[in-house]
This record gives sequence, structure tokens and C-alpha cells, in this order.
Amino acid sequence: MSNAISGPQRPTSSAALLAATALLCSTATSALARPAESLPTVTVDPARPRAAKPRPTANHPAHETRAPAARPAEPAARQDTAPAAASRTLPARTAFDRALSASDSAALVGDLPGGAAWGAGGVSSLPAINGMGADRLQVAINSMLISPACPNEMNPPLSFVNPAMVAKMRAYLGIGPVSVGGDYIGGRIDVTTAPPAFAATDGWVSSTRLSSFFRSNGNGYGVDATATVANRDTSVTYTGGWVRSGNYKAGDGSTVKSTLYETQNHAISISKQSFGNLFTFQVGGQFIPYQGYVNQYMDMVYNRGLFANGRYEGAFDWGTLEASAFVHQIRHTMGFIAPDKVSDMPMDTKGLDGGYAIKATIPVASADLLRVGNELAMNRLDDWWNPVAGSMMMGPNSFININGGQRNRVGTFVEWERRWDRQWTSIIGLRNDVVWMNTGNVAGYNAMMYGADATAFNAADRARTDVHLDGSALVRYEPDALSQFELGFARKTRSPNLYERYAWSTNAMAMQMIGWFGDGNGYVGNLDLKPEKAHTVSFTAGWHDPAQKLWDIKVTPYASYVQDYIDVDRCGTATCLASNPANLTTNTGFVFLQFANHDATLVGVNVEGRVTVWDDLSYGHGQIRGLIGYVRGRRTDGVDLYHMMPINAKLALDHHLRGWTNSIELQLVGAKDVVNQVRNELTTPSYALVNLRTGYEWQHVRVDLGVDNLFNRTYTLPLGGADLVDYKTVSMMGSSPAYGYSVKGPGRSLNARLSVSF
Repeated sequence: MSNAISGPQRPTSSAALLAATALLCSTATSALARPAESLPTVTVDPARPRAAKPRPTANHPAHETRAPAARPAEPAARQDTAPAAASRTLPARTAFDRALSASDSAALVGDLPGGAAWGAGGVSSLPAINGMGADRLQVAINSMLISPACPNEMNPPLSFVNPAMVAKMRAYLGIGPVSVGGDYIGGRIDVTTAPPAFAATDGWVSSTRLSSFFRSNGNGYGVDATATVANRDTSVTYTGGWVRSGNYKAGDGSTVKSTLYETQNHAISISKQSFGNLFTFQVGGQFIPYQGYVNQYMDMVYNRGLFANGRYEGAFDWGTLEASAFVHQIRHTMGFIAPDKVSDMPMDTKGLDGGYAIKATIPVASADLLRVGNELAMNRLDDWWNPVAGSMMMGPNSFININGGQRNRVGTFVEWERRWDRQWTSIIGLRNDVVWMNTGNVAGYNAMMYGADATAFNAADRARTDVHLDGSALVRYEPDALSQFELGFARKTRSPNLYERYAWSTNAMAMQMIGWFGDGNGYVGNLDLKPEKAHTVSFTAGWHDPAQKLWDIKVTPYASYVQDYIDVDRCGTATCLASNPANLTTNTGFVFLQFANHDATLVGVNVEGRVTVWDDLSYGHGQIRGLIGYVRGRRTDGVDLYHMMPINAKLALDHHLRGWTNSIELQLVGAKDVVNQVRNELTTPSYALVNLRTGYEWQHVRVDLGVDNLFNRTYTLPLGGADLVDYKTVSMMGSSPAYGYSVKGPGRSLNARLSVSF
């Protein structure tokens, strides 16, 4: 079987960031005096309940057309599980707007305070918040927890939804309450697709939105669709989409190879409400026939996901009950997409996730809420590489990378929320999780090259049990109608994933197949890894107008001390040194690494704000919004952490006038000159990008146009990793990726979308 497939080939800074800060702070004090209906990139959760959103008017049209007789579900009264500063929400409108430019749902995280994305495939970036990315964030899609089913994590959870499918993305930052979840130390992201909507009158009603889009850079095109049919107590919703793109071009006109992709995601939900109870059942799936990876040695040549989940919300005399259960299956294959990568080396993975979660919220007094809950998450993984005919290195047997890997977790929590008076609110919780891990015997392609490692691994005791004891405490103080302050502390624990513990071979080729870091280095697991434990403190100071509609600004400094942070050391085994004699000392080139525990600290600050600058009948409504983020991560032995986003800012001016919506956005990214020395991480220069977007909605039709990277700047991605495809070194042994080249970002792209609602 050949895994080379042919895919379609479609075609500064520090001063600027200080100026951005000054502009954001100064404009907040000169707000005009009329409530705003804006087009923000981020909708911040309110500090206190707001009035219902006003109905659309001629000057402030709704972004999406819905069936006028439909109304959203009214489940049991649910209590917010976090004060405002501890979470942020991206609504459906923001996700739909961003879908004009990209089909990668992880890119939405860049619109959150401290948010960024590690570069990967075109629809498979890994999200990061406040310097913690990949597995340190927990992502739930409609309550489903999806584990890595690839040694390169090519199928992360957010790749299973297109941006236009997202009805709500809620991110709990580093101080998320214990009721949100366990087994993570960064943040938690909850994504909801296709929430139920029921008819407000007798009979059945329906609503549909169809969209088709085109992006010039990469010749990307696709469709998105959402359709609902409902009566008073039953709702059926379909949501899904398909997209295809070729390799994109950088600002200098060069083609960035292995950046093509094609994907489709689909889901159908059936909901029923009755006497304060809401039941939802959902099934769906994904199919990716190919997805290139410029920062990996392999590409994705097949990925199929199937899932089913059920959710329940109910109101009782004693309180409310929420329950969910799911199962999610992945079948995945890595190979090579010609002509950018040409070889034959099939790598297959089969993963299965399942579990449940149950939470009860009990009002124990007029000012007190008690939350208790329990959850189960199970993961099964098989990872094997079939032999290559005629190859001495990759034959004659199959390479068994993970054999029947198991990772099971049971978690229990209790949480107390109290509103002491009008000014003070607190949430305090304790949580316990137990993680059990194990895997079966392994084997290499042959005994000569892989036998010693396999024998040692099989003789070891591989069963591990980790006990997590976590807690969180948040207190919010609102002294008046113009300000709010929040202080939070959390201890959170994460156990290693199956690859971090059980990847076993120190053969050079096998190590280069492991790793989701996009750096070109090789990795091997470590049976002795301990869980990483983060102690995080965060303080948020916020100011706003009394109605919380004209302007607001928040400043959030934070710090984390992570005990047993799972990082890497240089591999010093005889096999590693035979492959690279200078592996322990070299400060250039690709190296071989082993996962290892180190203590580390992360400190940073996020600034966010918005201000209405005009609002009248003649000129519409205008608003300035902005984000500024800085993070620094370092091990206690002085080594800087990998993939820390340099100082960055986003400033935008949004405008509404009747059916028109317009936006101009400036993105500023500082130079990345603090890098991880162990991985020989590459530095990147600073850059600035300008993006434009305009749209017009008339009755049931909407047209959107946009330009990304207006001035066609050439730049390199600070979290994009190493380019392993476009630059080669040639020797007597053939060609291999050249060290020292970062991945270039996309050049100018002209984007268009037509949407029809009925």
C-alpha cells in the first residue's frame, strides 16, 4: 500500500505596541454617550446580568437571519460557573465572521486574551492560552473530550468542527472553577454546536442558512450549512461544512509547500423539552482525505471520525441537574502527499474515547449555591506502522508504537458559590481525579535495529496511577457601577498523555515520527514522568461605563509556578549519540529529545478593551476594540520554555450603518528572540498586518468581502515551527530538511462569501 497521494495544487514593533496601549487606554476615557450594538471580535461575559438584547433596527441589523417564529431552548435555570473575569465567550457571530478568512477553528482562540495557536495543518492548529498549549488546554466539543490519536496530534479536538459550526466558544482561563473539569493546567475551552431552538407558536417552523466562500490565496473554497426544523417541544438541527484549499503563497510570492487540505464535518442533533427537562442526542462525523504539514515529516492522508453524544438538563425542587455521555472514534493514517513529499511509510492509528459527566447545582440558601459532580473519561489507542516492502530499515515486521494503550480518569468535585452582598462574590472548590494508564508489549520493524529498546520496554512495569488533588478559589469585588476586581488562585494537575509516557524507540527515524511541536526534532517517551502541577494566581482590574455598553477595559496580570512541568532533555542514550554524536551539546540543527520533568514559571499580562467612538443615524455606529498580550516562560534551571508567543496586540475599528458592517484590523507581533535552547528553537522577527472586512445584508441575502494581509507582507510565524519541506540539504545519502528556516505566513488573500437564509 502506498501512502504517497497526489492532492490538488491550488494555486516595528516595541514602539508600536506601546502606542497601541496608549491608544487603547486614552480612547476609553473619551467614550460617546449612546449604547452600542457592535461587531466585536470578543464578547466578554458580563460582570452582572444585562438587559435582554434589543431587537434589530434599521441602524443595527441582526447578523444572522433566523425563522421569526423560532425561540431558543429554555432549559433548567443554570447558574454561571465563573465570575466574568475568569472566562470569555466567542459567540456564533464572531465565529461566522472569522470563517471568511480561515477554516481552522483553533485560530478563533487568537481572539481571546492571551490566546494563540501553534502552527500545524490548515485545519488542525493547536490552541494555546497564556503560554500553555496543546494538551495543557482541555477542549470539549459538546461535552466530548477527544484524546490525541496521532503521534503528531494531527487530529486535535477543534479540528472536528468548522468555524461556521460554532454556536458558542467559551474559554475558562487559568483560574477556571473545579466544576469545569480536571486533568489540565492551562485553560478549558467548551465549544457548543447546534443548540436547540423551539417554535414559539403552534406548528412546525424551519430556518436554513447556506454559505459559499472563496479565498484567493491557495484557491480555497467551500460551503457551510445550518438547518433547523422545530415545534414547541421538538427541535432537529443539522450543521456542517466542506472546504478544500491548495498550498498558500507567502508575501514574497513563494509557495509554502505541504499546506493544502480538504475536510468535511457534519452533525445532526435532536432535542426534546418537557416540563423543565431538556434532552439532546447528537450524531456526526468527519472525513479528511488529505492535509499537508509543512512543519512535520509526514502528512495526514486519511482521517475519519464518528461520534454520538447525549445531554440532559433538568430542573427540580431541590435544584438543577446536568448530565452528558459520549463516544468518539478516530481512524487515522499518516503518509506523504506528492509532489511536495514523496516516499512510502504508512503509519496508522485507531483511537476511541468515551465517558460521562454529571453535575448537580443546589441552592442551599438565598445567597449560596453548592455544586457537586462526577465524571469519567476513557481513552483507548493503537498505533502501528506497517512494513515497507523491500526496506531493511522498515521491515519485515510491523512497528508497534502503542499497543492497546489505556488512559482512564475518574473525577469528583464539590464547589461552593456565595454572594456575600452586592459587592462581594466568591467561588471555592476542591477536586480529586485519579488517572490509570497502561499499554501492552511493543515491537520494532526488526530485532537488529529496534530489539534492545523493545525488550527493555516490555520488561518494565508500565502501569501507572496518578492521584490529583486540586482546588480553586475566586473572589470578585464590585465597589461601584464603574469598576470590578477579581482575584483567583488555582492548583491544577495534568497527567502525561500516552505518547509522552509510552513512545519507546530511540531509533532516529522512529523518534522523528513522534512530536506535535513542529520543530523537526525527534522525541522519545519516559515511563518515569510525573504529573505536572500548576499553581496559578491571577488578578483582574476592570473599569466600564455604568451600563457596560459604551466602553470597558480590563488588565489581567497572572503568574504560574508549575511543579514537574513536562518538558524535554537531550537524549543521551548510545543510540541517540550514534545518530548525532553532538546531540548533548550542539546549539544548532535538529536534535533528539526525551520528555522529562522540570519546574517552571510563567508570568504575563493581558489588556483588553473597547470604546464607542461615534453613534448616530447618519454615520452609523463605530467602535474601537483591542487586545494586548505578553507572556514569559522559563524553567527554574534557566532554560526558556518552548513556543512562547512574543508580545502582541490587535487593534480594530468596527463600523455599522444599517445593513453594512465594516472592520479594519491591525495585528502587531513583536520579535521572538527568547527561545528554547534545548530544542534549538528558531527566532522570528517582528511584523505588522492589516486586515479588512466588509459585508452587506439585505433581507435574506448577505455578501461578505475581505482582504487578509492587505500590504502582502512577508513574515514568519512565531509559533509556526520549522519549515521541513521548502528547504533541503543534499548529500550522498540523499536530501533532508535543512535546519534554520521558520514557516512563512500567508500573503495577501482576497476572500468572498455569499450567504442565503430562509
